[in-house]
Amino acid sequence: MFSNPGQQSESQLGGNAPGSQQGHGFGTAPVFLASVSTILGAILFLRFGYAVAHAGLWGSLMVIALGHLVTVPTVLAVSEIATNRRVAGGGAYYIVSRSFGESIGGSIGIALYISQAISVSFYIVAFAQAFQPIYDWVATTYGLIPDPRWVSLPFTVFLLVLMLTKGAGSGVRVLWGVCAILAVSIISFLLGQGPESIRPEGLNLTARIENPDSFGIVFATCFPAFTGMIAGLGLSGDLKNPQRSIPVGTIGATFAGMVIYVLVAIKLGQSATPEALNADEFIMAKVSLWGPAIYVGLGAAALSSALGSIMVAPRTLQMLARDSVLPIPRLNRLMEKGVGESQEPVYATSVSGIIAIVFVAIGELDFIAQILTMFFMVTYGALCAVSFLEHFASNPSYRPTFHSRWYLSLLGTVMCGLMMFQISALYAFISIGLMAVTYLGLRRSHKGQRDLTAIFQGTMFQLTRWLQITLQKSRVNSSEGGWRPSIVAMTRFGEGRLGHFDLLRWICHRHGFGHFIRLFPGDYSFSTELQARIHVDDLIKKTEVSGAGIFVDSIICPTFQLALTQILQMPGISGLPNNCVLLEFDRDRPDEVEEVEEGIPLVANSLFNVLVLRSTGYRFGYRSSIDVWVTEDNLKNAPMMLLLAFIIVGHPDWRRAEIRLFACSEATDAKREANRLSTLMKEGRLPISMHNVTSVSYSSQKALEQEIEHRSSQTDLVIAGLTGEDIYSEKLAQTLQSYEAANDVLFVHAIEQISID
Repeated sequence: MFSNPGQQSESQLGGNAPGSQQGHGFGTAPVFLASVSTILGAILFLRFGYAVAHAGLWGSLMVIALGHLVTVPTVLAVSEIATNRRVAGGGAYYIVSRSFGESIGGSIGIALYISQAISVSFYIVAFAQAFQPIYDWVATTYGLIPDPRWVSLPFTVFLLVLMLTKGAGSGVRVLWGVCAILAVSIISFLLGQGPESIRPEGLNLTARIENPDSFGIVFATCFPAFTGMIAGLGLSGDLKNPQRSIPVGTIGATFAGMVIYVLVAIKLGQSATPEALNADEFIMAKVSLWGPAIYVGLGAAALSSALGSIMVAPRTLQMLARDSVLPIPRLNRLMEKGVGESQEPVYATSVSGIIAIVFVAIGELDFIAQILTMFFMVTYGALCAVSFLEHFASNPSYRPTFHSRWYLSLLGTVMCGLMMFQISALYAFISIGLMAVTYLGLRRSHKGQRDLTAIFQGTMFQLTRWLQITLQKSRVNSSEGGWRPSIVAMTRFGEGRLGHFDLLRWICHRHGFGHFIRLFPGDYSFSTELQARIHVDDLIKKTEVSGAGIFVDSIICPTFQLALTQILQMPGISGLPNNCVLLEFDRDRPDEVEEVEEGIPLVANSLFNVLVLRSTGYRFGYRSSIDVWVTEDNLKNAPMMLLLAFIIVGHPDWRRAEIRLFACSEATDAKREANRLSTLMKEGRLPISMHNVTSVSYSSQKALEQEIEHRSSQTDLVIAGLTGEDIYSEKLAQTLQSYEAANDVLFVHAIEQISID
């Protein structure tokens, strides 16, 4: 979709080549003037009376407040980003792309450029309306109704020619004069009184016309008034000290504009009724000390805003082309060209002028305003979102000299999203979708560069770190917070024998955390480390295929026992300490039994719960049945055994499984023990039917084995207990080989006192 050039110039890799873009060496004043002149534009003179009439003074102040809840976080975020790296031409696009990569910067930059290019037409259409008294005179004198496009179209061409022939230097000189006229016009209005015939009886905060437009429409119409705060960023390549001029100029212009809009809104509410404000879009002329000053001010405001936009938009397009962001390689080569020592973007200016002419020909101010609002909203929302994520990720390479706050960036993101959907859900989805498609296309064509993945990785790192520290600081007793398994499992067989792995992923599917460690016997070396990484990668792929939510790792150690001692000292990956160790052996391999037999006392002595899986070729069969065998000497283990059975059947692989409980005791006590366990399950709300609780009487170990053979020989998993005497007995290996008729058996020894009520 987007081009991916074979070679990148130095400008593409981090900035312009030395001497390729010297710029004009402007100070802070042009940034402030370009921004404030764009803020105090057509909306101030033509539509703010409409806002007060339809939303009331209180509502218009809310429009100002909500607008600045979007623009202030954005300008702070952009000012911060601008001080993170060296700034060259391209304005906000260059600043964002050099900090966050061209995929992110390009998707924001294209939306920003379209906004800037359309802004030119918006301000020129407003400029044409400043000639309304002349239109009225012509209509009265000659009976001819002029079309404002007779002024706007030729003036667009004039501005285009001015920029192509004189460049940005002339534009900045004009800005000084225009802003002086603008200041005089606003002062004249604020000092005026207006005729008594239109004055309200008093200042009414909620007064408005009947059947007013909705607040969303009023906001969408007026929001472009506040979007000029980053207009000065487009001069970044022409600034002597952009790290200072950009924050000072943009923040100063934003707050100056906010104060002026509040004063104008209050003055309008004091000077005219809502009906008068709605009937005359030039109501400010009637209130002003000298009426023509408003028409002159509107013309100056629109002219200055148009000048700011026509200077900024081409420079954004030029830098987009230099980074090969545009979808056509030939178009990139053409748009990146500059003329003269200051590298004036002549070709980019021509394209921007054509876009402006098209929208000027449409001529509908409110339509253009609402289109602009959506483009600016999605651009500012993306800027604030990226700033918030970078704050949260705490990337060491992100070192701005000016600092905003993460919660302000988050506020800007949320406000942009809310207001976009408040204005138009359809247009909001379309604009967000277009930006997402642009990002995906740029990501494919600019592979290997920093993108959202890197930011999200940093964000997830910080979130994980914070959660682990929080969990560690706020450890709770199992009786208070409820017990959950945090299991570390070790095996030397890895992907060659996965019964061990499967059991861990079932137990840790939703309720716990699993850490699966592959042991590589031998001394540590770089070659064994590489081999271990390869095998771990294979296990990671299996976790992805199986949907296992467990952490896979490896350890290189000379012996099984030494590896186990190291594992027992490992901190819990989840942030909480491990509480269980899962070991495994094959029933038909005596050497494995001996290894596990040596490890079990070590685990128990370290106060870990012991889980031992005796594997067979049966591999859990159809995963449709679990039998829990509780003997009278294993009652301490019963709560954990029942809880593990409950957790396992909660996994989708065991969704059809049925749990059966066998309470085993001497002939006189069997019924009593069964009733006791039934009560335990009922109080603990375990999904075991009372019909599945069976009392079993036995008089010897041989009789118990016969009962198991009779009842559980076809069961997919048997859960049995290990007593403290079993663990430290010389007959531990024999105990692990008991339940001979059963297939896969999970032996459980609970160190913790677990309550399931």
